[in-house]
Amino acid sequence: MQYIIGVAGLALVFGMAFIVSNDRKKIKYRPILTMLVLQFVLGFLLLNTSAGNVLISTIANGFTALLNCAREGINFVFGRLANPDDPIFFMSVLMPITFISALIGILQHWHILPFIIKYIGLALSKVNGMGKLESYNAVASAILGQSEVFISVKKLLGPLPPNRLYTLCASAMSTVSMSIVGAYMVMIEPKYVVTALVLNLFGGFIIASIINPYEVKPEDDILVVAETKRQSFFEMLGEYILDGFKVGVIVCAMLIGFVGIITLINNVFLGIIGISFQEILGYLFSPFAFFMGIPMAECVDAASLMATKIVANEFVAMMQLSSGTVILSAKSVAIVSIFLVSFANFSSIGIIAGAVKALNEEKGNVVAYFGLRLLYGATLVSILNATIVGLII
Repeated sequence: MQYIIGVAGLALVFGMAFIVSNDRKKIKYRPILTMLVLQFVLGFLLLNTSAGNVLISTIANGFTALLNCAREGINFVFGRLANPDDPIFFMSVLMPITFISALIGILQHWHILPFIIKYIGLALSKVNGMGKLESYNAVASAILGQSEVFISVKKLLGPLPPNRLYTLCASAMSTVSMSIVGAYMVMIEPKYVVTALVLNLFGGFIIASIINPYEVKPEDDILVVAETKRQSFFEMLGEYILDGFKVGVIVCAMLIGFVGIITLINNVFLGIIGISFQEILGYLFSPFAFFMGIPMAECVDAASLMATKIVANEFVAMMQLSSGTVILSAKSVAIVSIFLVSFANFSSIGIIAGAVKALNEEKGNVVAYFGLRLLYGATLVSILNATIVGLII
């Protein structure tokens, strides 16, 4: 029965994407099928095999070692406030972003990341049926972040048609940046974070290929990556450290605001109708949770976390999941965790539109125009990935 529900869930996702497609006649089904098979194979290998467990354990241990290094700096600055026995969210989850950002800067400065991004992108372009630019952007988004990635392709934004621009933005919203992966691993199991990163890479292309199909002509299939400005090592390091700290503080501010607002709205709804706003959202999203493979008894609770992620952001939902206030079975935790690992939320529309507008005002306005369509597609990517995991675990 679980497989019938899961297959129906896949059909629902593809149907919802097909309904809003720009040009159904241009949809290329072979690359979509290839990427879907790759999602199942890679997801199964990562979650259900000893080799996958070893790989994920290695990655998780690597991030744990990095977080321990970050903790030394945090302890030095904050002293007794950074108590590992009674951790403060800001210290234990958000401040390590500063250190991870510094590492990314070093790898970028030494041209290690550009090399990795370029050749993984070229490999992706062989299977996704899209151009080199789209493939590069998807990989770069997963490493550099949803706003920083556009700086590296700013030379191509001007002549870029809206359909290709949509795909670039969809990739940026469907994934997460490497600088905050360590923060996610503190709140949810690392194996789900790693699996989601892999599935997002293909899922973004699958949904974009249905919603926004097009053909890239050979003469247009060019990739010009803007070189970063020449900086000394320590100038670069200071810049990335400050950027990482800013991200941590911004996330902190957003959490204070969103958690407070959601609590206020919940209290208002409880006082007026006796049911919280999140419970209402849970009922609205529960059909999607059911088709993703979550047991019916847990659908409302799981769906409320999904809705919270879309309305607020993934950090708020992950905090609620990890706090134990929502009790879910192991399978439901896996499915919800995969769903949560992406930037698909309302605030991302403004972040991406603002990032593009800072580089090209006209293109920024175009992004703002299809912002809701962008969120719709990115949310379908999360549902697709979660449904696949529901079928293979």
